[in-house]
Amino acid sequence: MKKSRLFMMILLVMMAALLTACYGGGGEESAKDSGGDGGESEGTADGPSGGTLHMATPGELPTVQTNGNLDGLSQTIMLNIYEGLFRLDQDSELTEGMAEDYEMKENEDGGVTYTFNIREDAVWSNGEPVTAHDFTYAWKRALNPETFSPHAYLMAPIVNANEIQDPDDELYGKVDELGVEATDDKTLVVELNNNVPYFLEVLTNPVMFPQNEDFIAEQGDDYGLEPENVISNGPFYLDDWNHDQGWVLSKNEEYWDSDAVELDAVDYKVAKDASTEVNLYETGDIDVVNLTSEFVDMYADSEEYTTNINTEVYFVRFNFQNEDLNNGNIRKALDMSYDKAEAADSILKNGSIPAYFLVPENFVENSEGEDFREKYGDFNMTDVEEAQKIWEKGLEELGKDSVTLELLSYDDDQRKSMAEYMKNQWEKNLPGLTVNINQQPNKQKLDLESQQDYDMSFSGWRNDLSDPVEFLNIHLSDGPYNWQDFENEEYDSLVKKAQTDFSDLDQRFADLQEAERILIDQETAISPIYQSANARLIKPEVNNFTAHPDNTFSFKWVTMEK
Repeated sequence: MKKSRLFMMILLVMMAALLTACYGGGGEESAKDSGGDGGESEGTADGPSGGTLHMATPGELPTVQTNGNLDGLSQTIMLNIYEGLFRLDQDSELTEGMAEDYEMKENEDGGVTYTFNIREDAVWSNGEPVTAHDFTYAWKRALNPETFSPHAYLMAPIVNANEIQDPDDELYGKVDELGVEATDDKTLVVELNNNVPYFLEVLTNPVMFPQNEDFIAEQGDDYGLEPENVISNGPFYLDDWNHDQGWVLSKNEEYWDSDAVELDAVDYKVAKDASTEVNLYETGDIDVVNLTSEFVDMYADSEEYTTNINTEVYFVRFNFQNEDLNNGNIRKALDMSYDKAEAADSILKNGSIPAYFLVPENFVENSEGEDFREKYGDFNMTDVEEAQKIWEKGLEELGKDSVTLELLSYDDDQRKSMAEYMKNQWEKNLPGLTVNINQQPNKQKLDLESQQDYDMSFSGWRNDLSDPVEFLNIHLSDGPYNWQDFENEEYDSLVKKAQTDFSDLDQRFADLQEAERILIDQETAISPIYQSANARLIKPEVNNFTAHPDNTFSFKWVTMEK
């Protein structure tokens, strides 16, 4: 089912219930259908059991801690070594994971109570049972100021979650006030402030996965640093980790659904550049390869070639701490002065499309079937002549005739090329501008970005939920991912209202459209670049390779022909 259709079906169910007075970072940082409307399971029918899937990625695995910064690669690994109450299946639809079943009850005060029954056969890879207490511990740990997760905002629907995260609230840091309770080892009760249509989707995010308190306490500061410091409850476990060179996920025989897992292992190699990845594919050392632009034309006619578009948008983040970038005309001129369409067609060449927006195309619709993009369409279309006028006005306001800025960027080949393209366009089209590129491996880039040690940053975001708020809440002034000091009171008000008020879903939809207009058209806090797609080759012996629309992978259903 298309995610936008899923959103619509839930929306209509909720509206009917109200009337009767009841959402059910490259490589993977940031499959033969370019629609991107659901997960893509590549290959033929089930093949023989066993075998190893060989993969490659441009850099080191940043983390396997579920309360850490969740880049795309880290999230892919976590989706395969851990499991939450729900997971995404081969078609990117919700299916039960650790939850065998659940009940939802609406309360007289407008709140909702969920009761989840944990599988009796759910165990950790060390043989210990997965319990409801593992969930309450993990969620409270993610909210604890000492172990706070930047993805804790996803818990907002749960009673007292917002208050616990607010330093100005009397409940700040009081995690035991969170509306969640393990009534016994296998029963988890969750209290929500109101009926949030995407709550079950929230449960597929790693920040909502269980954690074993005794094991984490035993590991101390070493938790998550090496394979021996990690236990798993998912289809695989982290078996080997040769830092900066690769790692191996092996089948978890303790997993409740291990009979459905055919692979013996997934073997990742770190390949720093695209040509190395392609060579590894050609020599049979890896089974899947993402193609950069220089290889797309070479392999486009291959039977092993496939593309899919993602619900993932890349953009330039402007750091408002920089005096020059604190000027709105400077930001808008930068946004309008490079040709995004040419960049997508000539630099990427993988099906990516130019972005003049943050919320992707064909992502969600309102009750009238109107796509989120229909109301305002594109913002700040490329117009070099107009951009130059705006640039001159900005320089005049600053009292300068030249500006030097640094662009923090990724170090993989494809995004190196994109950064160099933007630099060249900017320096060519905006007189007096000098741009220096700071290329960093993904992990180091995230560190610099989170510390706001940059001027402009080549950034991206992919969704965890089929809801526009997922893209817009990262720019809240008090949000954990506001790595740029952007602040707009109206924007905050609209997005925060959308996080908690579901009484009028069409008005909520319109409010989020207005928030996006403020972010890009009015404030130009970011410069959208492209909605990403992937062009990749998959060996014919690989069946059921599942690439989700958010550019993460599930290996649970992969089989290998012998």
